[in-house]
Amino acid sequence: MKIAIIGGGLGGLSAGLALHGKGFDVEIYEQAPELGEVGAGVQLTPNGSRSLIALGLEEEILRIGTETTGKTIYLWDTAETRDFMRLGEENKYGAPYLTFHRADLLGLLKDAMNARKPGAIHLNKCFASQKQLGDQVEVTFVDGTTVTADVVIGADGIHSSVRRSLFGPDQAEFTGCMAWRGLVPADAIENEIDMKGGSMWLGPNAHIVTYPVRKGKLLNFIAMVDRDDWKLDGWNQQGTTEEAMEDFVGWSEKVHLVVQNISTPFKWALIVRKPLESWSKGRITLLGDACHSTLPFLSQGANMSFEDGVVLARCLETSRDNVDVAFRLYEKARKERTTGIVELSAKQLTRVHNPKLKERSEGLEHIDREYEPGRVDTRYRWIYGYDAATVDLMK
Repeated sequence: MKIAIIGGGLGGLSAGLALHGKGFDVEIYEQAPELGEVGAGVQLTPNGSRSLIALGLEEEILRIGTETTGKTIYLWDTAETRDFMRLGEENKYGAPYLTFHRADLLGLLKDAMNARKPGAIHLNKCFASQKQLGDQVEVTFVDGTTVTADVVIGADGIHSSVRRSLFGPDQAEFTGCMAWRGLVPADAIENEIDMKGGSMWLGPNAHIVTYPVRKGKLLNFIAMVDRDDWKLDGWNQQGTTEEAMEDFVGWSEKVHLVVQNISTPFKWALIVRKPLESWSKGRITLLGDACHSTLPFLSQGANMSFEDGVVLARCLETSRDNVDVAFRLYEKARKERTTGIVELSAKQLTRVHNPKLKERSEGLEHIDREYEPGRVDTRYRWIYGYDAATVDLMK
């Protein structure tokens, strides 16, 4: 079976590895002239690392990823702390929790794909349209070239052209939040910011997440801010340090130090799309952000796409002679879980942006209640404990 994957990002490449590992003939088509990611971090939570380990990448992710000691919560103005999650040696979720520069994780997947099937990745291939012809699909690219495959997978992200070709245009909804992100050299914040663990700063109108990448050489910074004056849907718009600083007036000096040392602050609006009733039509299906985009409050966007690829490969292996059955199995196995994560991510907003955080004693009470260890474990265990390689496909 020949499978064409549209999109050479984290989800597309990992799906390619999963499908190739099951014996399928995989080709990946990416619209960009080269595979690269803008400067940002990504958290590989235990469910995601378990998926990549199932693809034979354990040595690579441990070599390139950064292990963190845990996560600490900080009160936005006083910097008072609470332990949030202990990681590392306890490893209570059964797989490593790693952080990456996105470009490094993408490069790891690209190198693995090139090693297992040289020439499978095709660049400068921007999807234009598709036509289903019986038991095959003809894909046309913007440059006029076409390819034919038995199955097509749309792994082309939140702005998926494949999704639009199947189900028509959709309506994006602005959440009322925008985000800042960037990278900070470790030597600029030495001895001031924890470079061994992750942090979450909680405030009344914003929250910040930081964690080390590249073995502690860089700190990844992402901040979500309640603002309705920036609604551009995209990752790559550069902002200024001065504008970013205005969103953190009154915050701890430690936060100011980090923001002032971001090499290039980027900003984007947090926009969501309603869940699709179906991910598949004929011999085409979707995975990752193309079918279940989520807010970044649980760090599950990339991790869900890794799970999707592993499960989809298993479903196609199980029903090689009946793509309809394979896609039904895939959606049945994945939709309840991904919908649950999308919904829980949205509910996180009131935990991390809450008016009670404005006043110190109420703020600490809010943190102690919402991040009590038992509640945290209940909230995360079903996410982190999932195993895409062994989950029952027939339930």
